[in-house]
Amino acid sequence: MQGLSSWLALAGGAVLVGLTVMTVVSIVGRTFNRFGLGPVPGDFEIIEMGAAFAIFAFLPWCQYRRGHVTVDIFMARFGERVNFAVDVIANALMTVAAAVMLWRLTLGMLDKHAYHETSFILQFPIWWGYAASMIGAVAFLLISAFTVWRSFRELKQAGGALNT
Repeated sequence: MQGLSSWLALAGGAVLVGLTVMTVVSIVGRTFNRFGLGPVPGDFEIIEMGAAFAIFAFLPWCQYRRGHVTVDIFMARFGERVNFAVDVIANALMTVAAAVMLWRLTLGMLDKHAYHETSFILQFPIWWGYAASMIGAVAFLLISAFTVWRSFRELKQAGGALNT
C-alpha cells in the first residue's frame, strides 16, 4: 500500500510540475504575442484535468501517512485505546467518503462519455480527465480500507497490551 500511494503521489507531483512549466510557457507566450509567440492552446483545459488527477493522486498518500486533520488537543486526554478506537471509526468514515467519491466520479465519467462531451478548445473527450482521476480515487478507496484494517489491528494490540 505504501508503494502504491507513494507512486501515485509522485505521479501527481510530476503532473503538477508539468502544469507549472506549461503555465509559465503560456504566460510568456502571451507576453510576447506581438513577436509571433502565443499562449499554449487549451492551457486552462489541460490545467483543469491535470489538477483533478493530481488531487486524487495525493489523497491515497495523505490517508496512508495519517495526514488528514485530527483534533489532537482533545484526544491527548484519553488513553491509547480510545485513540485507536477513534482512528478505526475515522478511517471507516473516510473509507465511506472515498467510496462515495469514486461512485460519483464514475457516474460523472459515464455521463460525459455517453454524451460525447469534449473540451472547448482542444476538443478532447472530457471523460478522459474523469478516468485519470479515477486511478487515484480507486487507490484512495483501497488505501482507506487498508487503514481501517491497520487501525483495527493497532486497537487490538493496544487491548492486548493493557490486559497483560
